[in-house]
Amino acid sequence: CRALRAAIAALIALGLLLWWLLSMGGAPSPGGRVTLATGVPTGVYARYGELLKQDLSSDMPGVDLRLTRSEGSIDNLRQLTSGRAEFTIATADAVATYQMQGEPGADRLRACARLYDDYLQLVVPKGSTVRSAKELRGLRVGVGTDGSGVQLITRRLLEAAGLDFDRDVEPVRAGIDRMPGLLEHGRLDAFFWSGGLPTGALQQLAKRFPVRLVQLGDLVEPLHRQGERTRYYRAAVMPADAYPRVQDGQAVKTIAVANLLVTMDGEDAALTEGVTRALIRSRDGIGRAVHAAQKVDLRTAVFTDPLALHEGARRYYVSEKP
Repeated sequence: CRALRAAIAALIALGLLLWWLLSMGGAPSPGGRVTLATGVPTGVYARYGELLKQDLSSDMPGVDLRLTRSEGSIDNLRQLTSGRAEFTIATADAVATYQMQGEPGADRLRACARLYDDYLQLVVPKGSTVRSAKELRGLRVGVGTDGSGVQLITRRLLEAAGLDFDRDVEPVRAGIDRMPGLLEHGRLDAFFWSGGLPTGALQQLAKRFPVRLVQLGDLVEPLHRQGERTRYYRAAVMPADAYPRVQDGQAVKTIAVANLLVTMDGEDAALTEGVTRALIRSRDGIGRAVHAAQKVDLRTAVFTDPLALHEGARRYYVSEKP
């Protein structure tokens, strides 16, 4: 009996010790090097990543967040599934395409949060006669780099416009880091871009060279007729003040698609919970520099179709419920 009482007392003492350690923050905090794949240097993904890194260093000082550049959403997913990154940003349509094509690791992708929407932007010189994507036939068109979400949706938009990507336009495979300069120097007639509002590279171009945004609203219905792969696109309007130098006070009808913060199913739950928490809490700070980030919201962040939430992210959202 004496041995039994001693054993029970020891278990009680151990339980009290564990409770005290946890209540005092004794559980180890995530640490080590973590990589976030972003995008081209002049795009919104890259700027968003830079600002998130700053906030994460305060919330999770043990985590050394490294940023890597990429060609865009599809390239980001490849970096993630190959183990070159632990987190990334990708558009919902790119994730769905990656899944439908059965790419390696696609079944293990998980989401941390829905972020902001990308808006499709068709940019032409201000004096251009192009008023619809249907009028791009025979022109030199910037379509995004191979492996980018921009090129993925550009191919679908051109199909919706009744144009063949390879035969009806001269596709120039360049990203937002190069397309503005090519347009400015007369080596492009137009370019497509999919990004948050406003995109810095387009703002800078407008200071040097007069450009105009072409409406894409007439492509919404034919785009949706392409079937399941296009259900992630929605009709949207770029507000008149998105690019004051470009829009002359006019709103522009276009198409939008959601961005997701993505990780793998085997990622550490405590790390994923902490990253998700830092992401949501940093909205206002990041939003002062990247206006698109102001759209990140706790109430909508859980709608991450076509991906399920990672367990760590789910744990964070449950903890935030009133």
